[in-house]
Amino acid sequence: MRFLATTVLTSILIVTGCSSTTLNSTTGVNRKQFLMVSEAEINNLSAQSYSQLVTQARSQGALNTNMAQKARLDRIANRLIPQVRVLRPEAASWKWEVNLIQSNQLNAFCAPGGKIMFYTGIIDRLKLTDDEIAAIMGHEMAHALREHGRENVSRAYAQQAGLSILASAVGMTEGQAQLAQLVSQVGISLPNNRTQESEADVLGLELMARAGYHPQASITLWQKMIAANGSGSAELLSTHPNPANRIQSLKLLQPKVMPLYLRAAKF
Repeated sequence: MRFLATTVLTSILIVTGCSSTTLNSTTGVNRKQFLMVSEAEINNLSAQSYSQLVTQARSQGALNTNMAQKARLDRIANRLIPQVRVLRPEAASWKWEVNLIQSNQLNAFCAPGGKIMFYTGIIDRLKLTDDEIAAIMGHEMAHALREHGRENVSRAYAQQAGLSILASAVGMTEGQAQLAQLVSQVGISLPNNRTQESEADVLGLELMARAGYHPQASITLWQKMIAANGSGSAELLSTHPNPANRIQSLKLLQPKVMPLYLRAAKF
């Protein structure tokens, strides 16, 4: 069965082809990606899932309750978003959105299409600086720019659908309900793999440096996350690669992005 699924996936890969969703910029991420499901479909369904989360939080009185924090997130996002042109020009015109949920969770994400969500716990409990918030936000934005959610959904959809999808790999007129469920579960909720996390680290670091946020904050952020994990409550850390290895990789990347930071406008 595994051999059959692999064969089907390989065949679909040949039919649909591979591409890289971002340009090969300073940090040099150019891995080819398997993207079977359309960008428009993923973004529309992700926007629906995000809207449902926003509606639920609003009904519970937990949406954007701290306006000072919300304004802070907006300010940081407004510096980061213009930098996406370097990595993916068309993403500058996405309908970016930033919201804040009152919750003790140490968590944040950016859904496909540029829908950013922060939880107050990660800001308050880690006592994040603006640069550290930019490190998180840049990392999560990089996931959206690289369409990791779309990539994960494409693989899951191909594996679940099997030969029926192979017969209509280009059209995909069936299974929309299944696809919507996958977008919600795989595109937003489930963790990315290590390769995707590494790519988001690299591109997120470039985004924050170009926006004038100090790249060193990416290291202090993960040091704080390690300390928080001592209580066993760092939700974001539990779905990410080994933080010690991540810190080492971020240190090695500092010389590459520091010139971008030094050239950036300081606010």
